[in-house]
Amino acid sequence: RLHLSQLLLTGTIVEILMEPSFIPRVTVNHPWHSVDPFVSDDLYQVIIEIPRGSKVKYELDKKSGLLKVDRILYSSVVYPANYGFFPRTYAEDNDPLDCLVFMSEPVVPLSILTVRVIGVMPMIDQGEPDHKIICVCANDPDFANITHFNQLATHVINAMMRFFMDYKALEHKAVSVDSPSGPEEALRIVQESIRSYQTVIEPKITEAFPRNSKE
Repeated sequence: RLHLSQLLLTGTIVEILMEPSFIPRVTVNHPWHSVDPFVSDDLYQVIIEIPRGSKVKYELDKKSGLLKVDRILYSSVVYPANYGFFPRTYAEDNDPLDCLVFMSEPVVPLSILTVRVIGVMPMIDQGEPDHKIICVCANDPDFANITHFNQLATHVINAMMRFFMDYKALEHKAVSVDSPSGPEEALRIVQESIRSYQTVIEPKITEAFPRNSKE
């Protein structure tokens, strides 16, 4: 037995004895790197950063894997859907690929959702492509059978587009938004971002954290 220490507890010396087998093995998980994006042929997993209805711009801190508050939105608008990213993707803006998930309820940040991709809203943010993949929650009966963004109410799509046109206006940052495209184009972008992650990011992780050959 390994004698780790002696503690003074309520006036009594208590000897702490710990077997080596009791020492836990620590595994560090990271929302971007540790979650598989694939569920099935037409379903994916995403990580939510910002709940629907929030003015708080939560953002993944890529180094630590924790959420940080980037800012409170300057404009008088709130996120029209749960907002997050596809894990193990690398988009053209050098971040994980963004997504909007339409569903009945807001969810807690860092929740994992199973989603169906139904479209993409092309967007340019300060000169860089920053496309938003439009999804529905596959486990919400009110949305689970939707397969194309045009099955959502026209007002819902218009409100989504208006949000991104306005949300940086008072920061004097240029954003341009185009009309959405269907799931075929959206899935092409998702697959391309997954391949980019495998090509650009995975080698860096392997180099930084080589696997123990004895495991």
